[in-house]
Amino acid sequence: MNLIVGLGNPGSRYQLTRHNIGFMVLEKIAARWEVDLKQKSFDALWNRGKIAGTEVLLAMPQTFMNLSGNAARRLLAYFKVDINNLIVIHDDLDLPFGSFRLKTGGGDAGHKGLKSIITCLGSADFMRVRMGIGKPADRTPVEDYVLQRFNPDESTLLQQVIQSASEATADIVTSGMQQAMAKYHTKNKNMSHKKEDG
Repeated sequence: MNLIVGLGNPGSRYQLTRHNIGFMVLEKIAARWEVDLKQKSFDALWNRGKIAGTEVLLAMPQTFMNLSGNAARRLLAYFKVDINNLIVIHDDLDLPFGSFRLKTGGGDAGHKGLKSIITCLGSADFMRVRMGIGKPADRTPVEDYVLQRFNPDESTLLQQVIQSASEATADIVTSGMQQAMAKYHTKNKNMSHKKEDG
């Protein structure tokens, strides 16, 4: 069974901010596969469900971002899910807005949610869906930039990339990381080229 964790900050104040794109993708997955995230324990909103017949556990930590590891650790332990079957969906400053990448392992790149998970689990050997949010074009501090809401001009592309990332995550579950990477990294490049050409 895969545990899929979307990262973000709880509360209406943080809804639709760049830092919460992990929540947005997870909510899209939950809606598509009719998983009601109504269970509230283990420091998370979570529930079990199925993606194309394969059992999964979906979760959104309800601590703040820098304590996300508590929920991941508790859910993995309780449901006896191996760390290799953990998928974390998170925002990534190093990728341009409108793109996403899949990977396994690696560092935290300064992301406090990833750092918390790596620290709590004692390992970085889990799968990631990296959602590009770009970097501030002006001198806005990164801490402020990630807590800004997406602007109306970004909304169409935002919905497209959330949809694609949710489909890619489902493919990781049903076909494995390698097949999902082969499929979506090519598709992702094509999307980026189209955006640049336009």
